[in-house]
Amino acid sequence: MLSQKCKYALQALLVLAREKGDDLLLVSEIAERENLPKKFLEAILLELNRNGLVRSRRGRGGGYALAKPADLITFGQVVRIMDGPLAPLSCVSVNYYRRCDDCKDEQSCEIRRVMRRVRDAIANELDGTSLAAALNSSTTKELLAS
Repeated sequence: MLSQKCKYALQALLVLAREKGDDLLLVSEIAERENLPKKFLEAILLELNRNGLVRSRRGRGGGYALAKPADLITFGQVVRIMDGPLAPLSCVSVNYYRRCDDCKDEQSCEIRRVMRRVRDAIANELDGTSLAAALNSSTTKELLAS
């Protein structure tokens, strides 16, 4: 399951992705727009900054903005930064592989085969969805609904 921290990170990034140009937003503005706890959001934005997804400027006129275009930031990147591996088992993880302690034979393990397909499906969806694509699909849905 997605942690609350990861969900807040995605919400904050989507707010920043909606901003035009190089406009910086204060933590308090982002928190207010999405009804997020400001203190928790500050820690999340610092982590996103350390990982190169957002940039910040301190002081008067400061705030946060995306560090790169919204079409270059994927949901998969954010989930891995906030929550770690996408794989439901360590033995099917691409980036964090670790053999299961109780596994007799990985090659014949039916559980591993199914969980690998699950991991691949999750990774394909999350890595294939950028912030820009998510915003475009929600805009399309809103237009179709009206």
